[in-house]
Amino acid sequence: MSLRERSPGGAAAVEAGEDAAATLAEPDGPDRCLSLLPWDRFSAWLHCVCVVGFDLELGQAVEKTNICYLSFPDSNSERSSVLLRLCVFQTSSRQIIKKRLFPEVCSDVDRWPPPAPGKILHLPIMGIIMKLRIPTYRDKPGTTPIVQNMHQGDAQISMALPTVHEVDLFRCFCPVFFHIQMLWELVLLGEPLVVMAPSPSESSETVLALVSCISPLKYCSDFRPYFTIHDSEFKEYTTRTQAPPSVILGVTNPFFAKTLQHWPHIIRIGDIKLPGEVPKQVKVKKLKNLKTLDSKPGVYTSYKPYLNKDEEIVKQLQKGVQQKRPTEAQSVILRRYFLELTESFIIPLERYVASLMPLQKCISPWKSPPQLRQFSQDDFMKTLEKAGPQLTSGLKGDWIGLYRHFLKSPNFDGWFRSRQKEMTQKLEALHLEALCNENLVFWSQKHTEVETVDLVLKLKNKLLQADREQLPVKTETLKKLQTHINDIILALPDDLQDILLKTGT
Repeated sequence: MSLRERSPGGAAAVEAGEDAAATLAEPDGPDRCLSLLPWDRFSAWLHCVCVVGFDLELGQAVEKTNICYLSFPDSNSERSSVLLRLCVFQTSSRQIIKKRLFPEVCSDVDRWPPPAPGKILHLPIMGIIMKLRIPTYRDKPGTTPIVQNMHQGDAQISMALPTVHEVDLFRCFCPVFFHIQMLWELVLLGEPLVVMAPSPSESSETVLALVSCISPLKYCSDFRPYFTIHDSEFKEYTTRTQAPPSVILGVTNPFFAKTLQHWPHIIRIGDIKLPGEVPKQVKVKKLKNLKTLDSKPGVYTSYKPYLNKDEEIVKQLQKGVQQKRPTEAQSVILRRYFLELTESFIIPLERYVASLMPLQKCISPWKSPPQLRQFSQDDFMKTLEKAGPQLTSGLKGDWIGLYRHFLKSPNFDGWFRSRQKEMTQKLEALHLEALCNENLVFWSQKHTEVETVDLVLKLKNKLLQADREQLPVKTETLKKLQTHINDIILALPDDLQDILLKTGT
């Protein structure tokens, strides 16, 4: 039986899962057991089980049938079960439910505690106890804490659930790891990429590995770990009348080798196996050499990298294979390499964008918060001579060209919008603090009632905004502002007090 997980990628989805888990947490006190109904605990971990069949005309289709037939292995041809969950993590359920004992498994899951992120949980299932930690949305890829197994017995196993994009990097990139730096550039720049793999799992893992290689920078374009001819965008992505969009596709159908041949960058992945020998170096191939039935791994592109190739990381990984270094250790080395490379690239941008922030002395409580200065590509480029990536990276090459290309990409747009939002919220928070530090009651005594009422309404809106946008403001500051509002209202005539105390905005 094939078990596949369908989970929306990204931190927002994980955060939503955490919120859902929080609402399902058990209450404290003697009534905690009475508050739980049968299958409440089960529902906290598993949203539903779908039976998916393959239809020649529709593609994957959810079947309206009972899942009890899953107990009979011979009836599962052309069918698979899909587990839909609120919590998003990259792990294989087939390791747990491979015996198809759904009733027993469901009964065990219904005894589990709520899926609390960041905590170590002990989960009984099928006669063993899993000791694991669910990641939080704040966890960075590659930093998932290892849960130590305190009891070295067969009845207890320890495991750490990695974050959604945290796959086995080295295993995924092994067939093409001589070109990992070029692949990093392609993902960084949001270039259209196709991954052709022999199976959905290998396709999905490779796409997720590509998306994660620019962490901590968020990949802001679309990505489809398993794309088929039945997807609604099939015509859009295969047409030759327009340039391919900024998206990473994972495919398995050999038909795509022909229909997507016009895409500028194609990665051909063979069977992903645990590397037992040093992979042979494969040159970058031209797209015209991509044949429909060509199964040789390789990268098909005419792209010329901006940066010189880093031979040290390749030698380090090759040495690891020769010394039979565990693939997990190889992945740690590779993830650290990608992390340092991305940080070297993004730090100059972070430094320049931080300079667009107005000085705190420019913030006046009696004026609207100042605006951020405009991003200037020319001004940013001038900063690279003395404060560029050469300060943290020894790589040579056309860094300027790489930055110019990046500034036109969806990844820059998404990153800058996020930074812009953070800094704007910081300005709002500083403006709110400046208001709290003023003697607002004294101000109101020197102004008309109309002006005072207008001030009260604006201050109330400030409080609502702080709550709505989750501004980075201390709780004490918010309480202080509420006290100011109350003091101002109490100094007004009774009729105005009644109106303002009832006014929610």
